[in-house]
Amino acid sequence: MITRLDRNALRKKRHARVRKKVHGTAEQPRLAVYRSLKQIYAQIIDDTTGRTLVSASSLEAKLEHGGNIEGAKAVGQLLAKRALEKGVKSVVFDRGGYIYHGRVAALAEAAREAGLEF
Repeated sequence: MITRLDRNALRKKRHARVRKKVHGTAEQPRLAVYRSLKQIYAQIIDDTTGRTLVSASSLEAKLEHGGNIEGAKAVGQLLAKRALEKGVKSVVFDRGGYIYHGRVAALAEAAREAGLEF
């Protein structure tokens, strides 16, 4: 049986492998996703300067339950709206070592529908 610590350590190893290839620039920053048990967080990051350009989370969206697919969709829409206001239209997606499924996929699809390209 895999414990929670082992599962998170494995996720971090997957994330490190993804980060070798995925790098955000000023023209195409990185959309990074973090998923906890109760909430979901997303940031758009310019890795050349190390600055967070835009962020959104299910805590900000004032949701009753932020850790579900509806919460992830709301965060994706909020993030895309803020990014477009800042002039960011195209990003590279960093799934954070998580499987592209469920909340991570819902956030990505909602951001695409709201106008972000990736």
